[in-house]
Amino acid sequence: MGIVSGKVALVTGAAAGIGRATALKFAVEGARVMVSDIDETGGKETVSLITANGGEAAFMRADVARSADVSGLISQTVAKFGRLDCACNNAGIEGTIAPFADQTEDNFDRTIAINLKGTFMCLKAEISQMLTQGGGSIVNLASIAGLIGFPGLAAYVASKHGVNGLTKNAALEYAKQGIRVNSVCPGGIDTRMLDSLADQSTGGKMTSREMMDGLHPMGRIGTPEEVANLIVWLCSDQASFLTGVHVPVDGGYVAQ
Repeated sequence: MGIVSGKVALVTGAAAGIGRATALKFAVEGARVMVSDIDETGGKETVSLITANGGEAAFMRADVARSADVSGLISQTVAKFGRLDCACNNAGIEGTIAPFADQTEDNFDRTIAINLKGTFMCLKAEISQMLTQGGGSIVNLASIAGLIGFPGLAAYVASKHGVNGLTKNAALEYAKQGIRVNSVCPGGIDTRMLDSLADQSTGGKMTSREMMDGLHPMGRIGTPEEVANLIVWLCSDQASFLTGVHVPVDGGYVAQ
């Protein structure tokens, strides 16, 4: 019996990286999983990985920056699996690196639309469904950039601080209705997003691992699986008295 056995889980941004690892972990721990992303090929590959291992999953393409897509995603999840017990709001982008005064309005708007407004709309739809069931658990993907600043990433930092703010408010508003809402704050994780940030900041002259390993007290970056383990645990009954918290998964980065 897995720690989320019999539950239904939704993971956005699940075509790769932390999202894919989380979808796979949910399935290993006994959940039926709705996989979502704008990347249909990657999302369907995630489903194939789950089903090849004996799990049950389905894919739906959805852009979390579009309210109609988000509403449809929740409706389709319930239509397919009958309910929604766990949700991981992982979809997000890094945006572009630039000094504050050189940040473009377009980059700010797009980053906020996906990372912050997208999380807001997912939370709104997920909570509405969970209220009809008598409870559920949601984990939002923030970042250590939701706890501290990072020069050159004003829009991303603002969006992730906002995600942590939404997490606190939702947790407080629905604690008595049996809905828990938490966030995880990854540090450097071995994903395509980290590679993109490294390429932007170094002109492609240094790999993400070479750049980031030494910045973490543990001397390495993390893996998507290490973040996924925490996400699924937070959604399980083992974390039944945890809500409104922001948990760093960062090898000690923010402790410095």
